Amino acid sequence: MSRFRRIDALDELQPHGESTIVKRRTLPAATALAATATLLLTACGSGDDTSSNNDKSVGADAESPTAASPTAAASTATDRPKIESVKDLSYTFDWPSTGNAAKDAVLSDSEQSIKAVDLAIVHQDALDKPYLYYYEGEAAAGTQKFIQNYVDHKAGITGTYHFYDPQVAVAKDGTASLSYCEDQGKAYVKYLATNKIEKTKVTAKSYVGYHTSLRRNGKGVWAIEKIISRSGSAECQP
Repeated sequence: MSRFRRIDALDELQPHGESTIVKRRTLPAATALAATATLLLTACGSGDDTSSNNDKSVGADAESPTAASPTAAASTATDRPKIESVKDLSYTFDWPSTGNAAKDAVLSDSEQSIKAVDLAIVHQDALDKPYLYYYEGEAAAGTQKFIQNYVDHKAGITGTYHFYDPQVAVAKDGTASLSYCEDQGKAYVKYLATNKIEKTKVTAKSYVGYHTSLRRNGKGVWAIEKIISRSGSAECQP
């Protein structure tokens, strides 16, 4: 499947034997256990590596003489969806400019892809167009299931997400890889019907490592094709 993030508690909802995992804030344990009978979702957990395919690079870097910041280095696509800000949800991306235009574009598009998935959860729409703009194939299918789990349980997200330690490589064939860490310690699940926030303790599992495989598509967007995540990643511990 594909990638994504959150809560110690949805660690039970993890696909087994698949090449990629959607991980991020997952739902609490009781909900997760009830859902496993019907969902093969995306949160990796228990600190187990979900794949041995953890290489940090994809071929030789494609160097560019043009430097740009991650925010300014977005691809040339003109139909890029607007990723609106979400109340009670904030991000810190410690992703400094690399000085390489292609790498910075990967960072910029990846930042937007993360926010787009969160926006789909806020919209309670597993087919929300903004995130589908950045995800293709296996990653899109896994991310759709991840979002649908939130929709099924009428759950949203709140808090602060911190992303750091990016390692990006761009190959001459139009593919790229990006590995990075996420601190979920101040991010929580929020149940929409009651406005109850499910706060969880910060543990080693609050620090998640990701590895994504991307390809520059016909629109000039660095689209995510595969995602692997590992909660409790040793490389991401503070």
